[in-house]
Amino acid sequence: MFLNLGFKSVTMDDLANEMGISKKTIYTHFTNKTELVKECTSQLFINITTGINSICSMEKNPIEELYEIKRLVTLYLKDEKSSPQYQLQKYYPAIYASLKSKQFETMKECVVENIKRGINLGFYRENLNIDFIARIYFSGVTSIKDSTLFPPENFPKEQLIDEYLEYHLRGIVTPKGRNKLNNLINSNYE
Repeated sequence: MFLNLGFKSVTMDDLANEMGISKKTIYTHFTNKTELVKECTSQLFINITTGINSICSMEKNPIEELYEIKRLVTLYLKDEKSSPQYQLQKYYPAIYASLKSKQFETMKECVVENIKRGINLGFYRENLNIDFIARIYFSGVTSIKDSTLFPPENFPKEQLIDEYLEYHLRGIVTPKGRNKLNNLINSNYE
């Protein structure tokens, strides 16, 4: 409900009604809505991170790995209709800052390993500044969620994610990597 309707929009009454329990029952487990939001965002982060780690442990070729991760994240966030990132940042800034920091550390580690493996396999250029690429990738992934920069009516979410991933990869691939990327895109890998 938080992803679909927004963190601010969903009340404790809404949650209780949706779950078919009393608000009092929710308050026996969570002192307030902020604590519940923190736990929900933390659990979503853990679920996504576990899925990403599972994908990375398969050691697929690095280009396919990024498309698998994109697919996983899209599945988790498919019902995201409001702007939960914006609402989380505005109404729960401490939770937002903590989550963004954890996301950065996790994503950076994953992207750095992906780039190193891509270089070793000849899919990515050898002259890449790995730390820079990891940071710019994170920056882009978080920026495309900003509905003021990318209004959903002009930039459908799924298409935007696809275009950003392709944009990122085309900037770092070798000719061998470009062939693999083109084959994936042409096969509708997404």
